[in-house]
Amino acid sequence: FIGAMGKSAQFPLHVWLPDSMEGPTPISALIHAATMVTAGIFMVARMSPIYELSDTALNFILVIGSITALFMGFLGIIQNDIKRVIAYSTLSQLGYMTVALGASAYSVAVFHLMTHAFFKALLFLGAGSVIMGLHHNQDIRWMGNVRKYMPITWITFVLGTLALIGTPLFSGFYSKDSIIEAVHFSHLPAAGFAHFAVLAGVFVTSFYSFRLYFLVFHGQERYEQNPDAHHGHHDDHHDDHAAHDDHGHHGHHGDGKPHESPWVVTLPLVLLAIPSVLIGYFTIEPMLFGDFLKDAITIDAVKHPSLAEFAAEFHGPLAMAQHGLTTPPFWLALAGAVSAWYMYLVNPAVPAFFARVLRPLIVILENKYFMDWINENILAKAARGLGLGLWKGGDRGIIEGAVVNLSWKIVGAVAGLVRRFQTGYLYTYAFWMIAGVLAFMIYFVQLAK
Repeated sequence: FIGAMGKSAQFPLHVWLPDSMEGPTPISALIHAATMVTAGIFMVARMSPIYELSDTALNFILVIGSITALFMGFLGIIQNDIKRVIAYSTLSQLGYMTVALGASAYSVAVFHLMTHAFFKALLFLGAGSVIMGLHHNQDIRWMGNVRKYMPITWITFVLGTLALIGTPLFSGFYSKDSIIEAVHFSHLPAAGFAHFAVLAGVFVTSFYSFRLYFLVFHGQERYEQNPDAHHGHHDDHHDDHAAHDDHGHHGHHGDGKPHESPWVVTLPLVLLAIPSVLIGYFTIEPMLFGDFLKDAITIDAVKHPSLAEFAAEFHGPLAMAQHGLTTPPFWLALAGAVSAWYMYLVNPAVPAFFARVLRPLIVILENKYFMDWINENILAKAARGLGLGLWKGGDRGIIEGAVVNLSWKIVGAVAGLVRRFQTGYLYTYAFWMIAGVLAFMIYFVQLAK
């Protein structure tokens, strides 16, 4: 499972994923949202017979998933790079999948893996389209009102966002609410904390998603301040040249306004938006309660009845969506969206006020809980220190010094001693023979007495 934590970016082995967003956006969409990072989830689901034997392992998985789902969501709130917000969202959603695994709802985890792949790839490619339309600026503080210029990107991005926050009937609703329900029915000790984390995570997800959405697609246009904004900005190492590019681009586009991306970019957005809306409705029954995964996943229904209890409550996708409008996750998601709307469109003084009042908390978040610092200054230094100790002490000291060098030194010393007796002169040998005979005679005389 620790391998799965590294591969599927679970706390505390998650730090690599947001940094991988420096790469090209299609890579982010395919590899870091849909295929590679979900390999750990897949592996645990396939190894369900082994995990079912250990409640300790399942509790551990629940706790790790809960921490990732909630605390990585918090980091999404303070990011300014459009791709990093979505990257932290991916971490949070991978946490949800891990929670489902811990609740023994393996099929729910794989279901969320599948629905998430569509809407997260859509959001990444939508972000890529926005970045292209804004002449390779990635900082959401210098965007705004993009929907006026990029209608296709805008509408597909909205659909992806609605799927991500779990709007009833959208694909994300079915998989996310199924996870929340599965945890709710779980009897493991850690399930209480996990249930709190995934519920709080719904609000957080909705809040950072709509913060991103409103800052990018609504509000006043903040493109012109962009060129000098990036110098010294710590988040994006590659934005300095992007900022200079803007001066060159302004000539082509008149006033540097955004422009809709070509069809080669927008067509995939449309093709991903369709399953982001529909796929959950059509696949929830076969994937969770049908035979689709029956040979691939084994659950001990006596010890871990959460999925069976959820199945008893399930009356089809339509009934689930109707019921979904009355549940806490729906109201939390709505509250998150409304909060983001109020704070980033109606009254921007509120986030500024929080930034002042909660400064220590913001510092912790901006430093990503100091995980990078711990990795560099504690773990890396300890590893280097261990390596140095093994090299200087172990290799140089014990192996070379004691074992290798000492052995030949002893041989040399013994040889040097023995050499003194092997002179090659006849009289030396005669002397030793006489001395030997004398010694024998004294010995035997002593015995005879």
